[in-house]
Amino acid sequence: MPKVSSLIVPYAAYLRVYEPLAAFPEPERTHWARYARRPDHPSYQDELRRSLADLLPTPPIAVPVHESGEAFVLDLDGVTYVCPWRTRLRGWQALGDLAEDFPASVLDTVLPPVVRRQAVQDYERWLADNPDARPWIRTATWQVPLNWFVLVADEEREYDKGSADADDEPPVPVLRYRTPMVQARRRVARGLRALREAVDEGPLIDGLVDVGRWLEEFHPRSLVEVDYGGLVHALPAGDLEGDHSAADVAEGIEALRNGDASRAGRAYGRLVERWRSVRDLRSAN
Repeated sequence: MPKVSSLIVPYAAYLRVYEPLAAFPEPERTHWARYARRPDHPSYQDELRRSLADLLPTPPIAVPVHESGEAFVLDLDGVTYVCPWRTRLRGWQALGDLAEDFPASVLDTVLPPVVRRQAVQDYERWLADNPDARPWIRTATWQVPLNWFVLVADEEREYDKGSADADDEPPVPVLRYRTPMVQARRRVARGLRALREAVDEGPLIDGLVDVGRWLEEFHPRSLVEVDYGGLVHALPAGDLEGDHSAADVAEGIEALRNGDASRAGRAYGRLVERWRSVRDLRSAN
């Protein structure tokens, strides 16, 4: 597949759900079955490059005019899993977060108010006909939300230093976790129980409730993936190889469950220190 650009796009992480083909109603199931048989499929970087390409025209395209027919595909143990991109839906939903990420003056330059207003109106009309729509992919910039780490375990961690490709581009490391949906849901329930017994409220609890509700929308035999995505370029190679944030989150929750506030504090301190360089890089930008 031709590349939009040789640019490697930072700095976003992804939470993806891959559903088995049986989860999709017809005719969508047949579409994805045919799609999965294709000899090549787009990569994670291909998706990012295409989304950035929409920002180049004048005025920029805030949300794709048509929904993407692309997906990520996994074949594991004889089962085909599909994670549709749904870039148009995700684009609409991301518009609501832009005000938190950019000053008004910058936002108006990148996406003029008239473009944003039109996108919001289009979304409202579309949503009236598709009230149950939900994305298969969640995106977080400059961080992997702590509640995502609750869904996975350290033994599910996959780290690959990467290798240079035929175009002499630099190696691209990969750091991700994959877990069965049933495990992710079980960890959400256990994590919420421990957190609610230890603290009254907080962003970790709110985020875990939100992601837990989202996971309930999918087939119980789905796979859940936490992918560092472009954040691998924001962490030094040595730090990335030694990054076991899921283990630290699990240790912190277990410590709270046992009433060991000191141990929980040490686990949280390791997380804060590990992600300090990413926060500093974000501030520099």
